Amino acid sequence: MAELIFFGHASFKLTTKSGTVIYVDPFYKGDYSAPADIALITHEHYDHNRVDLLTLKKDGIILRASDFLPDYKTISNKDVTIKATPARNKNHSSGCVGYIVKCDGKTLYFAGDTSKTEYMSSLSGIDYAFLPTDGIFNMDAVEATECAKLIGARYCVPIHTERPEEKFNEAVVKKFTPENKLVIKPGTEIEL
Repeated sequence: MAELIFFGHASFKLTTKSGTVIYVDPFYKGDYSAPADIALITHEHYDHNRVDLLTLKKDGIILRASDFLPDYKTISNKDVTIKATPARNKNHSSGCVGYIVKCDGKTLYFAGDTSKTEYMSSLSGIDYAFLPTDGIFNMDAVEATECAKLIGARYCVPIHTERPEEKFNEAVVKKFTPENKLVIKPGTEIEL
């Protein structure tokens, strides 16, 4: 079974059943000691691209938004398929993507720094959707709730609830109210 650790902000570590290690938007404090097979960077803002925290395996790769644009390509590597998705708002007008990651029979949507996009209504079969909710650099929790309804994932998880220098913002999390809400606090590991 795949395992996912939410470090905080928008930073994750995903380990597939066969041991493939994927980091998404490394920045927030966490255990980055396992060498990476894949690092996914949604965009080049400092709170999403700290690849200096990582060690890559000999055949490890760093995939950035620029590797997927302008056509939102799909890239397969080892036992993982990654498709880029549109991500944008007034603070992120270009060079930003989200990712749909498929592994071990699960589909995860890391939305990236975004507000609501037309693309979200075309999504289906998502097991976990990770949606920014800070209302500062991204959509707020109310708009993220609307997006959760559009996406229809099995679980919708509020992330990026705060400014980079702050801690997980419980007040923002309470304003995120879809029926399929799943709160994963920083430092928590779940089995997918």
